[in-house]
Amino acid sequence: MIKAEDSAPFLSRPLELPCGAVLKNRLVKSAMSDSLADGEGNPTEAQIRLYERWAEGGVALSIIGEVQGDPRFPEKPGNLVLGAHSNLEMLRQLATRASKNGTHIWPQLGHAGALSHSPISQPKGPSALEIGSFQCKGMSITEIKQLPDIYAKAALLAQEAGFTGVQIHAGHGFLLSQFLSPLFNRRNDQYGGSIEARCRIIIEVIDKVRRTVGTAFPIGIKINSTDQLEGGLTEEDALEAIRILNQTSIDLIELSGGTYFPGAKSSSDSSGGGPYFVDFSQRAQEVTSVPLVATGGFKTRAQALSSLASGTVDMLGVARAMVLNTSLANDWLAHASADPVFPRFEAAPPGGITAWYTMRLTALGNDDENNFVLDLPSAIRVYEERDNSRCITWEKAFSHYSP
Repeated sequence: MIKAEDSAPFLSRPLELPCGAVLKNRLVKSAMSDSLADGEGNPTEAQIRLYERWAEGGVALSIIGEVQGDPRFPEKPGNLVLGAHSNLEMLRQLATRASKNGTHIWPQLGHAGALSHSPISQPKGPSALEIGSFQCKGMSITEIKQLPDIYAKAALLAQEAGFTGVQIHAGHGFLLSQFLSPLFNRRNDQYGGSIEARCRIIIEVIDKVRRTVGTAFPIGIKINSTDQLEGGLTEEDALEAIRILNQTSIDLIELSGGTYFPGAKSSSDSSGGGPYFVDFSQRAQEVTSVPLVATGGFKTRAQALSSLASGTVDMLGVARAMVLNTSLANDWLAHASADPVFPRFEAAPPGGITAWYTMRLTALGNDDENNFVLDLPSAIRVYEERDNSRCITWEKAFSHYSP
């Protein structure tokens, strides 16, 4: 077994992506829905400061979660939007300050599809569904064929604003993940049925984005190893999807799992003691030469070093640990022994832990985390009140939007 001190160099080793871009170490601040945009899809000072702090904290790549190219299908009203109305100056400030110290900053290009925030959307997925209280409409073939252009235009704007790459979101139950999942995708045309057909729209999106941004601009993707839902994406189909992705120009594959389908348990709320998807990453290494990121469950430096030294992952995705310590990357790279102390929540209500971490992100963006004292019920209340207020703003901003 490799000792921790012997495996430490793996953490600081640069990684060259297929497109030629270099990530300075092996730590990724994985995407979270920070909900810090202004309700009209534009960055705020708190959001800019938050990503600046992670850049100062030493991470190689920071990913901004849930950035929309189509404001008709947002995850939340605090999402960023990359479109014709966007405040380009504020986006440039975000890209500039978040890329300090050689940090890469990528927006995660998403589309919530069937899981779009219903107060400001009319959710649509690959197929019309009615499962218990959950309902959504199905997309037409015309709407599906518009998707590559929507993603490509958002990626081009990201490039123009100074972001250093993009990640395509095909995980966690949002639209492209829905296409992969037989639970959501019940189509009988070229976009449904076999795993190859369910991957088709993702491949079309990647191809159009690549043609738009050129060969040297990094394009990553986040994909589920499993939906963790009965009837959803299986590990075997996920491996086949990764085999298909290996034939594209993708530069980095982030492996995660789970979904935000109503009532499903989030992987990030697991009480397990170790990384969640390292074993799956080992299997994925056999079907792709694209660098792999495993995200979820990394809570200690020892776990990080062990996973890298084993060769099962190329990079580590860390989210909540970096909410507890924005300088975690520097600490781990400097051999600091202190790992983040995770809060313990008793009888957490649904969505409570996510709300707590989201509100702590707000405190970090305001450099006010030392005064952050919200309990779970208070975090949920403040979180929902802010969302309700921003829904009003969002509707005013995008009520006349057409793609």
